Amino acid sequence: MSLLAVERNNPLGTSNNSTSTLVDAYNEISIRSEKNDEALSQYMLSLKNDPRISEVAIEPSHDAISKALEDHVTRVNDDTCEPGEENSFFICDMNELRNLYNNWKSELPRIQPFYAVKCNNDINILRRLASFGVNFDCASKVEIETILSMGVSPERIVYANPCKVSSYIRFAQSRGVNKMTFDNVEELCKIKKFHPDAEVILRITTDDSTAQCRLSTKYGADLESVRTLIAKCKELQLNLVGVSFHVGSGASDFSSLYKAVRDSRFVFDVAVNEFDFPRFKILDVGGGFQLESFRESSAVLNMALEEFFPEEAFKDLKVIAEPGRYFVATTFTLAAHVIAKRKINENESMIYINDGVYGNMNCILFDHQEPIPRTLYHDNQFHYFDFDSTSSVPTKSHPFKVSIWGPTCDGLDCIAKEYYMKHDLIVGDWFYFPGLGAYTSSAATPFNGFDQNVSTIYINESSI
Repeated sequence: MSLLAVERNNPLGTSNNSTSTLVDAYNEISIRSEKNDEALSQYMLSLKNDPRISEVAIEPSHDAISKALEDHVTRVNDDTCEPGEENSFFICDMNELRNLYNNWKSELPRIQPFYAVKCNNDINILRRLASFGVNFDCASKVEIETILSMGVSPERIVYANPCKVSSYIRFAQSRGVNKMTFDNVEELCKIKKFHPDAEVILRITTDDSTAQCRLSTKYGADLESVRTLIAKCKELQLNLVGVSFHVGSGASDFSSLYKAVRDSRFVFDVAVNEFDFPRFKILDVGGGFQLESFRESSAVLNMALEEFFPEEAFKDLKVIAEPGRYFVATTFTLAAHVIAKRKINENESMIYINDGVYGNMNCILFDHQEPIPRTLYHDNQFHYFDFDSTSSVPTKSHPFKVSIWGPTCDGLDCIAKEYYMKHDLIVGDWFYFPGLGAYTSSAATPFNGFDQNVSTIYINESSI
């Protein structure tokens, strides 16, 4: 669906290098876009109502996950286990990871993923992604070192932190990591001093107002400052090679992707037509992708790329992205042990488990996630396949009201204030939490002396 009549070879219609012409051209493209707001809204609505878009095509390996959970719980579920053996643990489904990668290639064939290491730095996940051909988005010296230690070429790394430590820039330079982002003049001066041969990528702000985790409040240059930054690159003789953006995680309005691609095209043409930079070679469309909305966001992104960066006119352009949670959220399942119970009345209890917001469920505080508790083990039976074992509202089949708490002595360590259970769980029972691989273990702490560096059991490895 074409929303704007964009000429392929010179989309902004510029015929000279004058600032006024470029500004007028951008104003015109914005006006035309506003005139098509209704068409864009209709397109977005059609995506939401299209069952081919809304359905999630990837099915977890339930049989294998269930068996791995049962085997581990059975081994440690007695009164003679060593202290800490009954700690929470992860199941990691490598087949899910492969399916997600294949799904990415199918839905976004033009876009090369650079996995965001910060999302989950499990070394086996990183190695497997590298073997698929996925590249990496790193934000620190340690992350860069980790990726390089696997034998990955520095060309496969983008240092995607717009505000970097000076010594880390020197480190990147010494290791041949050249691609890096920026969003301010001061950062450019640092890069010129410590890595003058870097390939710099200008990060711009986006409308991330509908995102659960907003990033433009911290990073990104607004369009009004773009010209100043490009001029500074020219003055410092830095190699400006592209534009990046990030619409935030958990976005509900994917028209922001369309608008961000449109804004990126404006920046491209300002650099080329006004400042005589060579045509950029990188467009970084950021992250925030989620499996449950992936087809919808992919459809919008593909449409925007065709509108503003058609392949026939941009044969040498590398379009990259920085997905994190898309690859690992549903790849991991967390299991946790009921360590204590405080009964309030006949049908209401406080349940304490051995993981929480200071551990592998820190995503509750920092990533706005709401982990879903399900009964794994109760009354000497496993209940993995009872996907309806808990409810967020009371029902006849869910009579037991619980609040679920982590193990620390902090009152903030609350996992769920109110859930309703089929089973009246007791000490020694187990919960499991599906889809808990994004921004969980990577941010766990040993607060209050609780070791949250828990074990991970890998399944379906032979399928890779």
